[in-house]
Amino acid sequence: MLYYLFNYLKAHFKLAGAGVFQYISFRVTMAIILSLVISMLFGKRLVNYLRNKQIGETIRELGLQGEEAKKGTPTMGGLIILAAILVPTLLFARIENIYIILIIICTLWLGAIGFLDDYIKVFRKNKKGLAARFKLLGQIGLGLIIGFSLYFNNNVVIQREIISPAGSSESLYLPENEGNVPSIRDLKKRFVNVQTPITTIPFVKSHEFNYSRLISWIGPTAEKYTWIIYILIVTFIITAVSNGANITDGLDGLATGVSAVIGVCLGIFAYVSGNIKLAEYLNIMYIPNIGELSIFIGAFVGACIGFLWYNAYPAQVFMGDTGSLALGGVIASLAIIVRKELLIPIFCGVFLVELLSVMLQVSYFKYTKRKYGEGRRILRMSPLHHHYQKLGYHESKIAVRFWIVTVICAVFSIATLKMR
Repeated sequence: MLYYLFNYLKAHFKLAGAGVFQYISFRVTMAIILSLVISMLFGKRLVNYLRNKQIGETIRELGLQGEEAKKGTPTMGGLIILAAILVPTLLFARIENIYIILIIICTLWLGAIGFLDDYIKVFRKNKKGLAARFKLLGQIGLGLIIGFSLYFNNNVVIQREIISPAGSSESLYLPENEGNVPSIRDLKKRFVNVQTPITTIPFVKSHEFNYSRLISWIGPTAEKYTWIIYILIVTFIITAVSNGANITDGLDGLATGVSAVIGVCLGIFAYVSGNIKLAEYLNIMYIPNIGELSIFIGAFVGACIGFLWYNAYPAQVFMGDTGSLALGGVIASLAIIVRKELLIPIFCGVFLVELLSVMLQVSYFKYTKRKYGEGRRILRMSPLHHHYQKLGYHESKIAVRFWIVTVICAVFSIATLKMR
């Protein structure tokens, strides 16, 4: 909103300094600062309110060290994260941007599902919360919205360059506000918008993959059904990463810190993909208008860091499903939008391993119970962070080490921009 206000003031009243809102870097900085202020100031008030209202977490008795001290800790702190993300985004981003619209829908959608789950647990005193099938239906519904929008919306495009010899009479097309691109080896460049379901394959020189190739074996007419495959994949990714983040949120500060690191990684991807000169230098696809996502991601990272002030060990508040489902869904959606979903197993490695640890533990237990009459376990307890607690590691050490692993995974993911 402030973007439009200051543009108006600059155009009609020649207000000095109003032009600074044209720069994405300035708006990202302001979004980070405001999200930190909201999460730390508003967060303190919300924590006190939740404590006074005795809106506390019901802790399952798992025999873990320190679980007694956690009983009664305020939950639903994800409201702090949601507010600290959405307010700066609405103030500093161009809200008519299709990517901003989609990511706001994602945040509100999964935040609402998580809030409903927490509400049932806290106020209805039902430890199970919202039934798993309803959570799954909500995640699938969001996946369908994101998938359909990214595939069919005319504003979701990438740009392909058409090269002509220098001195040609052909006109040079450049994206709005991007300035001029210099000639390279006596060639000048012009671009054409392309609407196609392409993603990035890491580590290979020919690093683009079109989803239509997945069904090309069916026949020459198969391409028109690519949208079905694409939407199914998008839905699966959003559901998996959202659940992975939800499962990871089991130790003080764990999911918050991991999400902040992943947010920085995705912010770099969004910025370079939305800058035509950096995209040219790195030889990656240029995605027009995606730079606006940097503002949302800046607010996302600021919100996570600000919330960590209260969520670090010993936690004064838990984010609950209100926060964890939204964080995972946002991360998945951002990765899909910046065409880096094939890198999710790397930079979301902690989420993936936590999710797999639960799936393998449950599957192996059921298998051995059928075969031997007694269920056996791979880990002492799942998810993986509880396994390390059972081994005697303090939860703060586990959380910090998982953060470090995520930093390594994020750096490795960023390195794939040039490492092929």
